[in-house]
Amino acid sequence: MSEIEAFLTPNDEQEIVAAIKIAEKNTSGEIRVHIEFSSEKDHYERALEVFYLLEMDKTAQQNGVLIYVAVHDHKFVICGDKGINDLVPKDFWNTTKEIMQAHFKKGNFRQGLIDGILKAGEELKTHFPWEKDDENELSNEISKS
Repeated sequence: MSEIEAFLTPNDEQEIVAAIKIAEKNTSGEIRVHIEFSSEKDHYERALEVFYLLEMDKTAQQNGVLIYVAVHDHKFVICGDKGINDLVPKDFWNTTKEIMQAHFKKGNFRQGLIDGILKAGEELKTHFPWEKDDENELSNEISKS
């Protein structure tokens, strides 16, 4: 079993996708999770690359959020699109990051991702509340490479 396969069970993945659906009920923001083994690049640069590969920059309000995890490297990045970054302070994702980090340090990756996703949804709700005509613009499935 590879490190990526061992990182989350299929049940863990289902719970994470369910958390994305719950978080997106509060906001027009779009949340994705991407998991990969490792990155030769700077992790933030790689997260941005994945952000564009997943076409997260194509949302109507430019309010996509990517949670990128490099399993072997023990690194994760939270990055938001221009629509979010133009409205929020530089430390906007710190609370979400701290929640995830606390779980990750204990090896509880599933709960770290779930709590991080739900917190991101709450944070986004302030600036991008859910509207009755909102559509789910991006897949909720976990992306892997």
